Amino acid sequence: MTSFFGLPIALVSGLIFGVLLWFLSPVKVMVLIIALVIGLNLLRRPLLGLLLFGVVANFLPYSTINLGVRTTVSELLILVIWACVLFQGIFEGSTRSQKKGVTERYVLALILFSAFPFVVGQVMVHADGNGVSNWLRWMANVSLIFLVARLLRDGASRESMVQALLIGTLAMLLLSLPVFLVEHSAAALNPLLTKLGYATLEDVIGDTSGAIFLRMGSPWIHPNTLGGAMALVLPLAFCYGVTRVGWRRALGVSVGVLGIVALLLSGSRGALLSLAVVLIWMAIRRVPYTGRLLLCGVAFSALLVLSYPPLQDRIIAMFNVGDASTSMRFTEYANFPRAIASYPLGIGFKVEPPVPGTDLHGISNLWLNIAYKLGLPGMLLFIAAIWNWWKETRPSDKRTDLNADNAVWLGTTAGLLAALFSGWFDHYFSFQPVLVGLFWLMVGLNLQESRRLRSGDVTPTESSGSSGRGLV
Repeated sequence: MTSFFGLPIALVSGLIFGVLLWFLSPVKVMVLIIALVIGLNLLRRPLLGLLLFGVVANFLPYSTINLGVRTTVSELLILVIWACVLFQGIFEGSTRSQKKGVTERYVLALILFSAFPFVVGQVMVHADGNGVSNWLRWMANVSLIFLVARLLRDGASRESMVQALLIGTLAMLLLSLPVFLVEHSAAALNPLLTKLGYATLEDVIGDTSGAIFLRMGSPWIHPNTLGGAMALVLPLAFCYGVTRVGWRRALGVSVGVLGIVALLLSGSRGALLSLAVVLIWMAIRRVPYTGRLLLCGVAFSALLVLSYPPLQDRIIAMFNVGDASTSMRFTEYANFPRAIASYPLGIGFKVEPPVPGTDLHGISNLWLNIAYKLGLPGMLLFIAAIWNWWKETRPSDKRTDLNADNAVWLGTTAGLLAALFSGWFDHYFSFQPVLVGLFWLMVGLNLQESRRLRSGDVTPTESSGSSGRGLV
């Protein structure tokens, strides 16, 4: 923010807060002053807002605030960041973002196309629901890929972004794990989460006597959503941790180790299988440390399973075709053609599948859930965006080195592959608030690192690692 605005803002702020002291308590005025200071700093440096999102979205993703329409703090931050970026563009001259590629153009096409199924859903779906709010929130989450291109323009800012993501994840794990290990119930965390603006766990999950409450609770609310978040972040945590030194190594390794415990206790079968597949892919590519990580992970998992009987039941259920959750998925797939025939243009954003008042089912599949809500053209646009992302970021050599220079690229690539593979078993990376935002933020981060590596640029952190590039 230029000095031209400094004096007027100071005078107006002093006058406003002087008047507020007549009507509000000193504590409330102090809170407003702190909020103003944060807001002015974000106007000056929107990057701080994106870093704050990285922490909050992983620590308390569904903490909400009511501004006429209830929304999460994480999604409100996205809107504030965009407002700050636009403010800078108007009053201080536009800041050029990095050159956008084909992937970003397909994502933009997906966002623009979503207006069509949104309108169709508003007309055809007769159910209670705020379609406008849900649509705007989804677009805000997907738009993070463009904020990455605009705000994370150098290696130092991307390094800070990774640290913010890992700090938020570590805070979430340190909050959730001790409570569950003491109480052995997902509901034990509910009183604290309710005070932080969460809906009650019973309202979200349902029957409190069900087996799901023997799985680990967290600020991600549902154990499967926690598993998805861990599948996305854990590869980045390990790649970052083993290639850094000092507190950065401690941060990455801590998130990796605690994240494995949380993933197992969450009992998310899709996330567990997805991470295993990605680790095998990395081992085939002879990524350093992968073999040892697989062996240590198997040994540690075996000890944890033997010491916690409910986890044994969950592991057995993974291979039981007669399991209720597995049977429901087969039912969903069998009924999916009827759903598409009933809503060929998608159901839009008013409600989540299935549409209330029908005999249809939802679908626990990332790709098909997009077709359910945006129609087949929407699914094809999503596939085109993902395919072009993969063409741009995939490693070209048979062997992939891991070093300080390419750790963020490799970690985000593996995390995104795990998230996409888990999409065959769950749909949370399609329209799940905040989690879909983290997904597209990671896509943007991965693309920027991939382009840097292909251009031959060197980040300051490379001096602490080996010389192999790992991408080309």
